[in-house]
This record gives sequence, C-alpha cells and structure tokens, in this order.
Amino acid sequence: MNASSRTAKPFLTVLEGQSVNPPPIWLMRQAGRYLPEYKALRTQAANFLDFCFRPELAIEATLQPIRRFGLDAAILFSDILTIPWALGQKVEFLEGEGPVLEPLRSADDIARLRPDGAIERLAPVYRTVTGVAAALPKETALIGFAGAPWTVAAYMVEGHGSRDFLIAKGFGMAQPDLFDRILDIVTAATIEHLSAQIVAGAEAVQLFDSWAGVLAEREFRRWVVAPTKRIAAALRDKHPGVPLIGFPRGAGGLLADYAVETGVSCVGLDTQVPLAWAMKALPPRLPVQGNLDPVALVTGGQALSEGIRTILDQTRGRPAIFNLGHGVPMTTPPAHVAELVRLVRGG
Repeated sequence: MNASSRTAKPFLTVLEGQSVNPPPIWLMRQAGRYLPEYKALRTQAANFLDFCFRPELAIEATLQPIRRFGLDAAILFSDILTIPWALGQKVEFLEGEGPVLEPLRSADDIARLRPDGAIERLAPVYRTVTGVAAALPKETALIGFAGAPWTVAAYMVEGHGSRDFLIAKGFGMAQPDLFDRILDIVTAATIEHLSAQIVAGAEAVQLFDSWAGVLAEREFRRWVVAPTKRIAAALRDKHPGVPLIGFPRGAGGLLADYAVETGVSCVGLDTQVPLAWAMKALPPRLPVQGNLDPVALVTGGQALSEGIRTILDQTRGRPAIFNLGHGVPMTTPPAHVAELVRLVRGG
C-alpha cells in the first residue's frame, strides 16, 4: 500500500502518530450477536468454529457493522482460539458454556501439539482477510488479530474460561519450563498467523491479552511483556510500517511499562484505566485506543453522551482511536452504536 492510500484512512493516520479530529472509530466485537443480521447469518453454520472457517460467512460478518454504521476500521471475524485448534488441541464452543479445550497438563500433552502445518490449517482465515480487503470502502482500514500468548496459553492449560485462571497460573509457577515451552510454541504460531493476515491484506493487527490483569508483576513481565516484545520485533522485521496494537486488559499500573518495553505501535486502554493518568504516564506521541465503558453503550442516553465527551476531551490533541474498554455486549441496541458514531463525529 502506498503512503497516499494509507493517509486516506483516518485509522491508519492515527497509528502513524498523527492526531485526527474527530478521531476514527471502531469497536471491539463490533460484529456479533447484538446485530439481527448476524444472528440470521449464524444459523448457516453448524457451530462457531465452522462459522469462523467458512470465508463466505466470516466475510459477511466482518462487513455487517461497516455497512450499518460506517466505522473507520473493520476487524477480521475470527477467534483467538483458532491457534490452539490449528496446533492440534481439541477445541469446542459449547452453547451457554463458551470454549472448552482438552487441557495441557504434562510434557506428553505438549508433545502432542503439531506446530508444523498450523498456518496451513488456518488458510480459510486468510481467504477471509483477502475477501474483506477487496470489499471494504477505500477509506476503511482492515485489522487482523490474534490472542496474545499468555491469554491463549492460559486457555490451553486451564481448559476453559475462568475469572482467575488459577490452574494455568499455578502450572506456570510450578512447572515454568513446561509453561515456557507452551508460550514459545504459541508465540511462534502467533507471529506466523499475524504475518499471514498481513500478507492477505490486513493493514494493522491487534493482540488481545484479555487476561493480563490476573497476573502479578513478575508473571506479567515474563508471560505478557516478553512474548509481546518478541512478536512486535518479528513483525517489524517482516512487515515494516504495519502497526501492532497491544491490548493488555487489566494491566493497571504496569500499562506504562508495557507500552515502552514491548514496542507496540498503539496501546488499547481498558475501561478501568484512568484517562488522566494514562495521558501523563504513556509516551506523549504514542497512539491510544479506548476506553468507553461498554455498559454506557448498552444504557445509552446521558451515560453514553457523557462517557463519549469525557474521552474526547481528555484525548484531544493526542493520536487517539475511539473504542470501548472491552467488547460490545450482546444486549447492546444497534441504535446506540449508531448514536455513538454520530456523537463522536460531532453530529
């Protein structure tokens, strides 16, 4: 992509370190169960992984919020647990329960993973990226993504979602060599996965470290910062100029160190991050993304308008992307998303 076409996309302009007014908007989980058109589409697949691996469905799901709301960026419709699946771990999504994986608890379990060929098994994802890139409006950017190594490895060891990931944390503390082996496998696969998305047409990529906040400082530095730094360096080498957004949800006071030490191009701010603190603690020209409370989006009205105004006021003059502090809840009225876009753009 040449410089002029990148500059025509406000989302990419911000990631290059320039302030844009009004700021570009996209929303984590902007495609999904809150949209009636998504619910209708979802019935065409046997299960969630089947949905993710059918490009014609995943392309449509990615494009739906762009058509409806005119957002400044589309994000690939997929899931962070496609990596464990591609590595040969059994992964299922059970209705009402979420993801269930056959847990890794021993050296023998880890030895059964199949890193060779993992990226080839994810070929349908890259066909989706190419299809979306061809269909997007010229001013709309395309984001690829992956789960960050700690978050993905935590699911792989725990075997399911958790509020605290006690089993995964305990495994990492008790058997650090084995846990480091899992992290190394996931980190290498993540580099390849993000690189393949970029080759297919993604113009920026995001790492979701959704469970970074359950870690103490020592583990945060070992399991969040170190793998992210490795990914950022590899992508800079392979794809110079393609931005990497890091979203270490719940990092708290460690966010500033994460921003400096990992080498990410932009930091996603979760709902709990005090904006006034972040504006002082983070490097002044580092782009930021976030951090409206998703509940304000569900509620609408004054809660929504005041939340938007606070973020616009406190990020004014800095390279900033408007987003939520977490994903769009499934109970969100689509009209509230339309209102958010209108208010951010000064309507």
